[in-house]
Amino acid sequence: MTDKTRGTIGIGLIGGGYMGKAHSVAMNAVAAVFDTRLRPSLEMLCTTTAVGAADKARQFGFARAASDWRVLVHDPKVEAVIIASPQHTHCEIALAAFAAGKPVFCEKPLGISLAESRVMAAAAAKSHCTNMTGFNYIRTPASQLAREIVAAGEIGEMTYFRGEHTEDFLADPALPPTWRTKALANGSMGDLAPHIINAAHALAGPFDELIADIATVHKTRLAPSGPEPVTNDDHANIMCRFQSGCMGALYVSRIATGRKMGYVYEIFGTKGAIRFDQEDQNALWLYKGDARPDRQGFTKILTGPLHKDYQPFCLGPGHGTGYQDQIIIEARDFLEAIATKQNIWPTFHDGLLVNQVIEAARLSNAERRWVSVSEV
Repeated sequence: MTDKTRGTIGIGLIGGGYMGKAHSVAMNAVAAVFDTRLRPSLEMLCTTTAVGAADKARQFGFARAASDWRVLVHDPKVEAVIIASPQHTHCEIALAAFAAGKPVFCEKPLGISLAESRVMAAAAAKSHCTNMTGFNYIRTPASQLAREIVAAGEIGEMTYFRGEHTEDFLADPALPPTWRTKALANGSMGDLAPHIINAAHALAGPFDELIADIATVHKTRLAPSGPEPVTNDDHANIMCRFQSGCMGALYVSRIATGRKMGYVYEIFGTKGAIRFDQEDQNALWLYKGDARPDRQGFTKILTGPLHKDYQPFCLGPGHGTGYQDQIIIEARDFLEAIATKQNIWPTFHDGLLVNQVIEAARLSNAERRWVSVSEV
């Protein structure tokens, strides 16, 4: 890549689906929102067919299209690569991009396995290229505020962390099979758990040991040709200890009836507590233990321009930011990391650490015992 800290940078995006669109919108908007020193030039979009790629490139504002990701990675005008394609493609694309000396942003989970993630993280380190793993939810102004409160010691020593990522898109047993019901990486542990494990890392620190119970509730789904087995998990419980000594528990589910975006955490400390729910993503609940007894209780803090990464989107307190704004914040961080040649959390190594916890949980479930994360 050309050595520059200001000017334009050519972006290549692989994947034209839900996340491909989100990253396209983000790259179209990020310079206007944050006045970034690097301005994205949308050079090429790649999907699996030439016709589909051309249509998505037109829709999302890319100059050119390709149906082979290798063409995109090796194009001289593509100076940074965003991987928003299915999980099983991440590793090969990332390795090729690093070999070509190009920064890479890769959607979570990093690889489809811990072994793959280790290969990817090692390649990122060896290449010295900017790298980032996509964990957008932790970037809400409210969750950034939670991190600040914890880091400042406002709630004292953390004693307990509870987190969940619960949704109900497969709660109905009559729903037919999809790609989500096939392959281990597409189950709740591969799809939903990475986000809340990442949040736990951000707020409570590294995991020490855990015990997990992982289950498939709806073991078959009815396809037109007949019943098809579900080959991955519906939900999981994880009880854990963090390296700090803090106790914790995580729950992930795609069958949590009534939950639409249950990215939730609750933190207890020796001087206070925090609660957050992504379904109300512009509010953080804070309990301060030093309040006089007749004033004690959780206070709802509505995010506004005084909170990190809120004001560029909106000047009105309580008006709120949304899902797409999280992706724009990610885009800002990726461009800033490229410009400064300093990686910004979460990197490929951080994505690897998430997959390490998932692998430990799977080992625990298989052997029905406590597992040290360092074992895997």
